[in-house]
Amino acid sequence: MSRPTQINERESRQASLATVYRYHDGTKHHFHAFAQSLGYLDWASQPRPFRGFADTQVFPLYPTPGVAADGYARGRKTFDQACELELAAEPLSAPALGDMLRHALGLSAWKRFGSSRWSLRVNPSSGNLHPTEAYVICGAMPGLVDQPAVYHYAADRHAIELRCVFDQGVWREVFGGRQDTLLVALTSIHWREAWKYGERAFRYCQHDLGHAIAAVSVAAALIGWRAVLLPAWSHSAIAAVTGIDREEDFTEAEREEPGCIMAIAAAQSADCPQNTVRELVDGIPRGQWSGHANRLSEHHLEWSFIDEVARATEDPGRSSVPAAPVTDHDRRTRRNPQIDARALLLQRRSAVAFDGRSTIDRATLVDMLSRVLPGARTPWNSAWWTPRVHLAIFVHRVEQFPPGLYLLMRDPQAFDRLRAACRPEFLWEVADAGLPLRCLARGDARSLAARLSCNQDIAADGFFSVGMLADFDASLRTFGPSFYRHLFWETGMVGQALYLEAEAAGSRATGIGCFYDDPVHDVLGLHGHAFQSLYHFTVGMPVDDARLTTEPGYPWEAPSTDY
Repeated sequence: MSRPTQINERESRQASLATVYRYHDGTKHHFHAFAQSLGYLDWASQPRPFRGFADTQVFPLYPTPGVAADGYARGRKTFDQACELELAAEPLSAPALGDMLRHALGLSAWKRFGSSRWSLRVNPSSGNLHPTEAYVICGAMPGLVDQPAVYHYAADRHAIELRCVFDQGVWREVFGGRQDTLLVALTSIHWREAWKYGERAFRYCQHDLGHAIAAVSVAAALIGWRAVLLPAWSHSAIAAVTGIDREEDFTEAEREEPGCIMAIAAAQSADCPQNTVRELVDGIPRGQWSGHANRLSEHHLEWSFIDEVARATEDPGRSSVPAAPVTDHDRRTRRNPQIDARALLLQRRSAVAFDGRSTIDRATLVDMLSRVLPGARTPWNSAWWTPRVHLAIFVHRVEQFPPGLYLLMRDPQAFDRLRAACRPEFLWEVADAGLPLRCLARGDARSLAARLSCNQDIAADGFFSVGMLADFDASLRTFGPSFYRHLFWETGMVGQALYLEAEAAGSRATGIGCFYDDPVHDVLGLHGHAFQSLYHFTVGMPVDDARLTTEPGYPWEAPSTDY
């Protein structure tokens, strides 16, 4: 590489990093002002809830009307079996694909209040707005087309829409004779979140992607498959194979932003293909494309700051990544080991209020926290990087656990830097013999937790609440500006693990995207950008709204219904 080229690349990287820092600081909430947004909800431009493609074939996924909805794969699977990758791999098939997508990204329920009716999904989203879209790239499969193809997942119908059919030789060149692998790509529609949240929406799109990554990972493990992120893929490559770069297919429709791509293969497979880029990017765009994206809103407000940070964090793909050490903090949980995995995934909800009275015992808290630590279990085996996110925990109502402020280090090697960055008067007392958990300060932290989370009582009324601290400066220096997205992905993955652990413990959780950024840093004594709070979370005993009625996600799942 010539010296001028090196200089140009270095200058470009520095300019992109500057944009990242400018965006991050410019979209912080402060006590005196919130990040820039419209300030009210423009209901006339509210996006339609589902993306779809007209003028193409649609393949309903199992189960469908006329097929018994008594389970997808053979036999009942427990949540622990899925997390620990203890299940034999199901053969790659349309029913198995439907199983994974239904329990990762499908509809979990419909809610109704008066004349209003809205859907909930298995994967959570800020404001229930769901910017994440999913595409499947696979070989010929019985029940689908008889050639390799690209499909879009339509969650409203639990169906896949054909986007492209391409040459069998392209698929064979990448995967040989293997019949146990497919790819899932995730994209974002920024407008879905920007409609409500304005400039801060880019953040929310990214941690929604993290929730979706973890949801796909868990649902794949449920049928003995493993999901692995493929860092070699650039954003332009993802756009090419999903067709979201095809201007003619998105006339007047909101464009989608590339997110990530995952290889899905049998968990016990010797390897998941990492570098599949060149052949597929050369071959798939030359295939036969069909379908035109629907328009979600008739009117839009442009948020140029989002476009700027999206360009600055565009991922060029990575030719090599460091080997992530496997460090397991295994504990056998005290929850019911027979919890049905599919039922658990479908029952996940975001709590809207907690009772402010209920407690959990110390062992349950320790179990929950142990499940967000890195290791070989799902979903942490999907990521290619070492943990960059640590948890500041406000403990409120945990038996045999003093209320106060704690810190869970998800990478113990960060201990010295964290301690040096935080307030000198913190205790740093070991809080548990088996976890990298330290007590920083004792005392009632309920009012503080609520105040920091935009004065939301839900941060104080549960068992505990969490502020997720990203190792910010060092991560961006090491991996470049595109890793800004990955930091939010990791917070979403942590949040998804906590959601499922809360449900398994008979409680509920919710993510909190609204918090006062720098006041959180002030409480911890953090200065500069060494560590930044990116996402808040809380767990407690929910208070349900009796005025709402609940219906199944899909008609054929309703009891006593003939199709």
